[in-house]
Amino acid sequence: MTRLSRREILAAAGTLPFLSASALAQAPSALHKRAIPVSGEMLPVIGIGTAVIFEFTDDPVQYAERKAVLRTLVAGGGSLVDTAPAYGNAEGHIGRLTAELGIRDKLFLATKYGGRGGFDRAAAQASLKNSQARLTTRKIDLMQAWNVADPNFDLGLLREWKAAGVIRYTGITSSMDAAYDALAPVLRREKPDFFQINYSIGDREAEETLLPLAKDSGAAVLTNLPFGRKSVFQKVAGKPLPEWAGEIDCTSWAQIFLKFILSHPAVTAVIPGTDKPDYMLDNLAAGRGRMPDAALRKRMADHWASL
Repeated sequence: MTRLSRREILAAAGTLPFLSASALAQAPSALHKRAIPVSGEMLPVIGIGTAVIFEFTDDPVQYAERKAVLRTLVAGGGSLVDTAPAYGNAEGHIGRLTAELGIRDKLFLATKYGGRGGFDRAAAQASLKNSQARLTTRKIDLMQAWNVADPNFDLGLLREWKAAGVIRYTGITSSMDAAYDALAPVLRREKPDFFQINYSIGDREAEETLLPLAKDSGAAVLTNLPFGRKSVFQKVAGKPLPEWAGEIDCTSWAQIFLKFILSHPAVTAVIPGTDKPDYMLDNLAAGRGRMPDAALRKRMADHWASL
């Protein structure tokens, strides 16, 4: 089978969105929002992740393109931007673009500290200060401990930062299946404000324990790798949209994949990486219109299994 890019799949289906950001902002169907359990604050369900895509160095073409992506996100009603010091130049690019566009008050900025080697307090404090400088903001909306793999990890430092007013929410993240057993006791004991985990229609292991546990623990859930590092697009290359796509207002495979994730009752928002404005428009469309109910969600999973 010939493997098509996302752009080729959209174009072949006649659904490549060329709407301007201003036209999208005036669309009658608003982007869905969901409540952050700990506060009740409403968060748009479609955001953007910055790993790889915002890590480039000294490339004015990519810089301009990413600037258009960020502008499109905000014009379309989105606000959530997830980044990390580990993502090369991503934090710095986000900070500069935010300042140039004058949109800090329209963004929900999430970043991270730490790493697989542990969570040293002094290193964490330095990481926070560096992130504040790169993101050009004193207060970070969400600070997350990155790739937690220690079942004894505690959120004490994050709670200190929250009490001091330098972050608004606490969180933990992972994108590694091997860490799942360690994450469960941390969720039960520490009850972070946010929990970020890898989850897609092609990678559903988080459904077994972590997603229900996060919901019961009162955490807002962000999902990373929603397209499985593009593997889900490879599986549907050359395949038409299923007949039920119209029942949930989907005109592309990306929208189907994102709406499947958002149909899980624990999920608050999804953060696909996006390098082009038209992809951002397509992703935003998944946050509008009808969402799958339990019955259609099962049909979606069954269809995926049949491919």
